[in-house]
Amino acid sequence: MPNQEFVFKQFKIIQDKCAMKVGTDAVLLGSWVNTNNANSILDIGTGTGIIALMLAQRSNAIIDAIDIDKNAFIQATENVAACKWKEHIRVHHISLQEFAKEYPDKFDLIVSNPPYFIDSSKASEESRSNARHTDQLPYDDLLKGVLNLLNPDGKFYVILPTKESEQFRDLAEENKLFLTKLTRVITRTDKPEKRWLMRFEFTRKSFSEDSIIIEEDQRHSYTEAYKELTKEYYLGF
Repeated sequence: MPNQEFVFKQFKIIQDKCAMKVGTDAVLLGSWVNTNNANSILDIGTGTGIIALMLAQRSNAIIDAIDIDKNAFIQATENVAACKWKEHIRVHHISLQEFAKEYPDKFDLIVSNPPYFIDSSKASEESRSNARHTDQLPYDDLLKGVLNLLNPDGKFYVILPTKESEQFRDLAEENKLFLTKLTRVITRTDKPEKRWLMRFEFTRKSFSEDSIIIEEDQRHSYTEAYKELTKEYYLGF
């Protein structure tokens, strides 16, 4: 049974109600995002609220965190209420599609650790399937929401598996949203790359690309690069 509580240096995540527990993808993305000069942030598919809390720790921005799943909304609301930055975070039980129609303002920064499975078999638990599969948030709808809600000089950050990242990058560029920074994520030195951390902007500019390896040659033997990236959050670093 997964741990129902995950403790970070400045906050903790209760995750007993949420289908998707705290995972490496969320911690990677929340650590990788640059919050400089962001006064307004949108977290799409907030789940437990982990990324919203991570970004609140490093910024003074007003953060809106949305999730279509009721249990995720309840869980994120509880976690936000227990943190020291609760006055800066607003949690909404709403789909991105509806939020994009209703919300009147634009965001300086949008971040998402979205559903990513397109064709693979689904988990038996409905809420877990919704959190992992694109049925309720297809890439077209995710991109459309970002296009509607991002400031002209804003930045969109997302993490996806390699294959899906390539598809999303191509779709974004077709809609004049350009990849300006890429970090390839390799879980272990003897494994192929697994994820792309991507930053998109409306202006095409010089492209930044690098990679990060999470573990050395065995489980829990973390690289210095991964420790450096996540040290503001993980207790052991």
